[in-house]
Amino acid sequence: MSDMQREGLLWQGRFLEVRAAPWGAQGRWEYVTRVGRIGAAVILALTDGGEVVLVEQHRPPLGAPCIELPAGLVGDETAGEDPLASARRELLEETGFTAARWEDFGTFASSPGMIGEIFHFYRATGLARAAPGGGAGDERITVHLVPLAEVPAFLAAARARGCAIDTRLLALLPVLP
Repeated sequence: MSDMQREGLLWQGRFLEVRAAPWGAQGRWEYVTRVGRIGAAVILALTDGGEVVLVEQHRPPLGAPCIELPAGLVGDETAGEDPLASARRELLEETGFTAARWEDFGTFASSPGMIGEIFHFYRATGLARAAPGGGAGDERITVHLVPLAEVPAFLAAARARGCAIDTRLLALLPVLP
């Protein structure tokens, strides 16, 4: 095995890379990163009426639609983009909302044993509808405004119709009534 394979890039596609890092005695840990090691911005968007803004879109790795918080890549369109600027752009693009107030919760790892992705997590409030949303290109995002009290029932119904549920929705637990 070459040093390149032991400690670096094993494979690169258009969006993802498989990499390896030294691990243990003569071993390696394999993991996935995005090309360019770009991160993501995830938004917990809450309306003044007590609703959470959720998005639904088909996710090829799951072979199913997924219910998620609005999110997107940081720097995928403009290198060096500020994470908050990405969050603002993605909220508008995916949901059609802008937000008057943003709270930065910090950075988090998605699945640290497998994925080298870090995401910046924000709460957006003071929402105003500015566009239809739905995403860019072929994303075909469906926007759901769900009253906080109805989130558990909404997620159960989504599961019943075959949707996956993004683990980041666990962030809703402290704000559920």
